[in-house]
Amino acid sequence: MKYDHRFTLTESGASVRIYEADGIRMRLDFLDHMLRVALLRPEIPLVPTWSVCPGMTGCPLEGRDKLSVEGFRTMAPDVEETADHIRFSLDGTDFEIEKKNFRITARKEKGILYQDRSGLAYNFAGELGTGSVHYTRRDADESIFGLGDKCGPVNKAGRSFALGAGDSMGFSAKNSDPLYKQIPFYICGNPAGAYGLYYDTYSNGRIDFGVEHDNYFEPFSSIRYEEENMVFYLILGSVEEIVGRFSALCGEKAPVPEWAFHYCGSTMEYTDAPDADQRLRGFVHNCEASGICAGGFYLSSGYTQIGEKRYVFHWNTDKIPSPEDLAAYFKAHGMEIIPNVKPAFLSDHPLYERIAKNGWFLHYADGTPAQFPFWGGMASYLDFTHPGAYAFWKECVKNQLIAKGFRNIWNDNNEYDVWDQDVLAHGFGRPLPACRIRPLFSFLMSRASREACLEADPAAVPFNISRCGIAGTERVASTWTGDNLTAWEELRYNHRQAMTMSLSGFLFFGQDIGGFAGPKPEPELFLRWLQYGLFTPRFVLHSWKPGEEATMPWLYPDLMDSVKKLFALREKLVPYLYAEAERCRKEHRPLIFPVFLRQPGFDPESDSFFCGEKILVCPVFDKGAKTVRVLLPENAPGWRLRGEGEVFRGGETLNLPCLPEDLPVWFEKL
Repeated sequence: MKYDHRFTLTESGASVRIYEADGIRMRLDFLDHMLRVALLRPEIPLVPTWSVCPGMTGCPLEGRDKLSVEGFRTMAPDVEETADHIRFSLDGTDFEIEKKNFRITARKEKGILYQDRSGLAYNFAGELGTGSVHYTRRDADESIFGLGDKCGPVNKAGRSFALGAGDSMGFSAKNSDPLYKQIPFYICGNPAGAYGLYYDTYSNGRIDFGVEHDNYFEPFSSIRYEEENMVFYLILGSVEEIVGRFSALCGEKAPVPEWAFHYCGSTMEYTDAPDADQRLRGFVHNCEASGICAGGFYLSSGYTQIGEKRYVFHWNTDKIPSPEDLAAYFKAHGMEIIPNVKPAFLSDHPLYERIAKNGWFLHYADGTPAQFPFWGGMASYLDFTHPGAYAFWKECVKNQLIAKGFRNIWNDNNEYDVWDQDVLAHGFGRPLPACRIRPLFSFLMSRASREACLEADPAAVPFNISRCGIAGTERVASTWTGDNLTAWEELRYNHRQAMTMSLSGFLFFGQDIGGFAGPKPEPELFLRWLQYGLFTPRFVLHSWKPGEEATMPWLYPDLMDSVKKLFALREKLVPYLYAEAERCRKEHRPLIFPVFLRQPGFDPESDSFFCGEKILVCPVFDKGAKTVRVLLPENAPGWRLRGEGEVFRGGETLNLPCLPEDLPVWFEKL
């Protein structure tokens, strides 16, 4: 009966209970610091998960049962059942569930921590539309953190976001949505405490934290997405604990090699040029002549060109006569190359017919490959949920890249712009609309690339990076914030985007320093961006500015003395960053993070942030500024300016000089 669903217990165990009403099942799993809730429609197959695998580095290629408890520590709370209610306590939190419409309430000493909306919070029988819907009570004083790479302030309360990923070249870090990651995880802090919610889905939707109002209900937040079954995790603890528990929920992150923490160069200008080989070798020469240590170079897709188009795994030998010689040249100078690969094959690609004949593309019901606009032509996306396509990709990586000396992969343009419900994926033998799992393809692409590198050299620590990401991506690849824009405002909001990513479980990431798209950064902005970027895990200058000079360290020759000092500081920081990253990887902690994570009550929008456990960074984001105002977090032993200067007490407010030509202001915790 619509709007009135009366659930009764049908199965129970020490750590699981299942209730049914009107053909719908609600399942509760009691886990350490977590309650897993599943709304299941038995007639609709449950899509596996590739994101959740606690205590593990990976999951089966075909995915893992979303209801599996492998790797979890299960709990067995005392459950009180009455005719109308279910009551239990978990991790110091008291739960009560109304059996009518399965309304969940969680209470702490200070009041209601979490509560489903009154009336009807779930889409049981189409009352709330199609797909999955979940409404939760919204507190007037709550704060919202997380959601991956979402734009704007760190606190997302009062805003609404698309659930999805897209190619957002030149995005506004203040306003654009969606961006490149699909992470339906957020943390809510309110007067009673904090909780996290993670929805284990890859389908499109929308999440709202107060934009929508309805006269018939109390203030609420909501999520809607296309997948019919819903599985979500209610994670308990402090904000810092929830970040770590979500990270652990997604499994162990892959290690990042130490060289990747050094400065790495990148620009489309070099590989798009007809003399690409000469330009790339010139990069090595310029670094050495400038006294700048570089760990590697991101090889943009211009190396794959035939005419004006780009053909993945094709080498344009007019531009780069010998890929093997180029790889050896960089290696001889202590640098790595990370070649760009894309998951779409243009319709006139030399390999297109082979892929189509084997059924390895996303396709229509009659087997015809689906085609989409892509980089100046029509192309088909490789279907990584087909074991044959997955193996084919690995074969290409091995033969066209690894065999030529390239052991690191840049997985790019992998957001899969597929909206047509008629386009199908193989689904590892369980066909389904490709649009329901769009960001999953990027994960599987990155996984295949990494596996190819490891199979070629099991002892290696390959560097694998992906632009698109889901929860769990860092088990197989690191990431970055995508094709950002050059502007003063973007610098500050790129920082807030970074803090948002750190609160979403990401460890190794960064932005294109100086901005990817837009005008050339003016000298002051260039130096300020470098001052900030020194303390981000990924330290990469990357740009595409037709008609402008590429954003390189030597962009402004008259600034080289200052630039060299900044790059020298980065070199000094690399051992610290690498060691902290390894510690954070094992402990499921963020490497860079907002101060309030350690000192609750600190302004979440503060420009200051932690870099590892010992360094507080105080960047300058305002044009024309000559000083920086710093509120030092509480720390009884004090803080030492730049690790070797004056010592200040925790809690002090300082105004310190910091010109663009100076070293940035940062403190070492004593």
